[in-house]
Formats: sequence, C-alpha cells, structure tokens
Amino acid sequence: MKKKILIIEDEEPIRKFTSINLRRNNFDVLEAGSGEEGLNILLNETVHLVLLDIMLPGINGFETCKEIRRTNEDIPVILLTAKGQDQDKIQGFRSGVDDYVVKPFNPIELIARINAILRRTAAVEKNQSGFIQSHGISINIKTRETYNMGNPVDLTQREFRLLSMLMENPGVAYSRDEIMEIVWSDVVTEPKTIDVYIRRLRGKIEDNPAKPENIETVWGIGYRWRR
Repeated sequence: MKKKILIIEDEEPIRKFTSINLRRNNFDVLEAGSGEEGLNILLNETVHLVLLDIMLPGINGFETCKEIRRTNEDIPVILLTAKGQDQDKIQGFRSGVDDYVVKPFNPIELIARINAILRRTAAVEKNQSGFIQSHGISINIKTRETYNMGNPVDLTQREFRLLSMLMENPGVAYSRDEIMEIVWSDVVTEPKTIDVYIRRLRGKIEDNPAKPENIETVWGIGYRWRR
C-alpha cells in the first residue's frame, strides 16, 4: 500500500514541485495551502506523514503542529524551515515535529528523510497505552515506567524525559542545545550537564556503558537513539 503524505505549504510552486517529486517516488499526495485546510484534511483522510511549512497564512506551522498533536500523537511531521533559523528548529521540536528540512531543500534528501522516518515509525513498537520498545528497553509514557529486558529501571524525571525523547525519535541526532531546550525547557543549564545525564542513562540501560550500543554519540553534533 502506498504511503500518503500531506503537504501543508502556501507557496504553490514549492508545493507542486514537492508533490511531483513525491509521486515520482511512489507516494500518494494531498495538498493544503494553509494550516486550517491541512487540519481539515487530517480529519477526513488517513495520512502517514505531514510536510509542514512554518510561514503560513492564518495559523502558522508551529500552531498547526500543536493542533495535530492534540488529536494524533503518532503521525510524523517534518518541518520546512528557512536556512540558518536554528530557533525555528528548536521551537519546532518543542511543538512536536519529528524532523526538519531546510529550504531550499534537495529533493533526494527530502525523500531520504521521509523514508527514514517511515522506517522508524514501523520499527518502534508503540501501543495505545503509550508503551515503547526498542533494543530490549521498554518505557511507558503514561506511567513513566522503564524496563531493561523486563527488569525495572529507576530513572529521575529528567532522565526519563531525555530517554523518552531519544526513543521516540530513533536515528535523529540531537545537539546539546536542542536537548536543553526540549528536556530542560526554560531552566538554565550548561551543555556539560547533558553529558552527565547521558552517562547516567547509559549506566542504567546499557549492558556495557563504556561501549554504549543504544545511546550513540554523534561526533560534532550530540546524541541519538540507535535505529
């Protein structure tokens, strides 16, 4: 079955170009020129992924994503952001997006990111209770319980938030600044604090913390959960 992608983009040339590229790569495509139109489509169609522009007439991309997340926590959302706007990326993650692509984007890169997210979505086992399993580690988002090969793991609130962010987005590399914005929110902390928390997590969930297999270091960027 073909995967169906919704493009929410008010600039028609970009929307049409993206639509043609997606159809050439065997996707079904729906198009919307505003956040409101996109949300209405989501009420009536089964969509597997959303491409979402930030600058939209009416409600912007961030607010549109928040509305999507109120009714659907699982549908992947890729944010289309302007070059060099790092704050947009951070705000996007806080709004609930799964990834971002910088405009003008390479069509090949866009397809690669879409396929990667769809593979991750299929690989992560998440049921209606908020239960996520990956590489022997299990977490329950609602009860905030963590297990390693069935054995309970005692995590602090921030350790759990950090672990759940990584596990819900396997393969996505987060910088220390992004982790601070998402996990620590408005609390001021130092980048080295992230490294301390990563070491603590590895000590609790890795078979060999000195050679971690689940929480990977992405040199020059930050950390990610293994796919």
